[in-house]
Amino acid sequence: MELYERIRRDRRVEGVSIRGLADRYGVHRRTVRQALASATPSGRKTAERASPALGPYKDTIRGWLTADLDVPRKQRHTARRVWQRLVDEHDAQVAEPTVRAFVAEVKAELANTAGDVTVVQEHAPGADAEVDFGEFRARIAGQLLVLHLFVMRLSASGRGFAAAFAHQAQEAFFEGHVLAFAHFGGVPTGLVRYDNLKAAVLRILVGRDRVENERFIALRSHYGFDAFYCTPGVAGAHEKGGVEGEVGRFRRRHLVPVPAFDTLDDLNAHLAAAMATDDGRRIGRRRETVGEAFAAEAPLLAALPDTPFDCARLLEAKVDAKARICVIQSFYSVPVRLARRRVVATHPRSLHKGSQDLALDHYLEILARKPGALAGATALVQARASGVFTATHDRYWTAARRDLGDAAGTRALIDVLLLHRRMPTADILVGIDAALQVGSTLPELVAIEARRLRDATLAPVVPIDTALGRYDRPAPGLASYDQLLADTPTTAVETPASPAATPTPPATVRMIGPCS
Repeated sequence: MELYERIRRDRRVEGVSIRGLADRYGVHRRTVRQALASATPSGRKTAERASPALGPYKDTIRGWLTADLDVPRKQRHTARRVWQRLVDEHDAQVAEPTVRAFVAEVKAELANTAGDVTVVQEHAPGADAEVDFGEFRARIAGQLLVLHLFVMRLSASGRGFAAAFAHQAQEAFFEGHVLAFAHFGGVPTGLVRYDNLKAAVLRILVGRDRVENERFIALRSHYGFDAFYCTPGVAGAHEKGGVEGEVGRFRRRHLVPVPAFDTLDDLNAHLAAAMATDDGRRIGRRRETVGEAFAAEAPLLAALPDTPFDCARLLEAKVDAKARICVIQSFYSVPVRLARRRVVATHPRSLHKGSQDLALDHYLEILARKPGALAGATALVQARASGVFTATHDRYWTAARRDLGDAAGTRALIDVLLLHRRMPTADILVGIDAALQVGSTLPELVAIEARRLRDATLAPVVPIDTALGRYDRPAPGLASYDQLLADTPTTAVETPASPAATPTPPATVRMIGPCS
């Protein structure tokens, strides 16, 4: 650039010829002519070379790479795979480096096509939000599981909500909305953007039209927001790019290394703490933090309804011969005797397909008839693992079988376990200890001791003198009768002239009172 400037100045000021300028600066006359023609050196031209070996296959390669835009990233063609297919399917005589260079060229073209250019958007505070699911791995109770991260992000402030679920079923999708709206303290007044998730969309029609799930329509109506569905496939990913990036950022920031927790609830408590720390971060070159931006956005959200949406999914399930029902490939126990129109059993969502969540209480009636099945029952193993069946129960069972025999002793234990349905566990455990201390394994004695403890706990402590005071009575007296006699008039009596001759009879009195 400086050489061109000096050549042009010498020509303009001194009028030096082209040959003279070439001699002065030691360059070819062609370079001098280029400098005089343009102040900016032209770029180096790349020689266009024919590629006879690859030429017949360029359109084929371009077609493969274009089709890759609609498939998952991990299953797209690499340059080596393109070369292998050319050799195997087309018997092409072409070197792999040649194919690799052309594949890189085509991928660069596809990445810079006009269709990939996005338009910067502005989102009014309180208006829009985006929703997405993302996969991650975590150890729950020592087992490595694939879990699903529900994320909702407010488009204006960038504040996000995240919750972990064992699946992407409809009830998890709905519960994520309920928890997110409660976390934000309101509902976006504009559009909530979605992929075409099956929980919301039954069928994709032409353009933006969708056949929506009725339950999702009910959720949307309950909270009063509108849905926007992105273009299917990779082409529509940019339409909710904020939450796409938020899923990846949250996963890298708070779920690396792979977290380990005892329960899914513990993991979600960790996510809640992570969301609180994210309020202090800044997005891009914004001056305010996410928390400060949300503080300005929160008053503009629509108010929450009086009651949250019921996310439960109602379904009919047939109870099998083992007193279980199967829900999404997991088994759950139910009481042997079912009652209609009321909740008969409650279980936490299973994290594993094919698992069995069995409650020992649900099998007590059948075990009373088949006591020999208790020792190897899966429900007993799970009750011991969860702490429902304690060491105190085991001690009672051992003593009962020793005193009464296996069958009768097991039935005595079942009678004690049935007490848990109407009495607190702590009282029953104390009752078992009290019965064992006196060398008895009678279930009736356990119940009596448990009730005695409960009554002693519920009855107020009253001092002895206060307790006996209610039996105090005033000493009996005749004062009332004396007063009555004084107020009652007497009957007139005729008196003879000579008191000494005729004795005076007593007065005749009719008493009216309690004794009349």
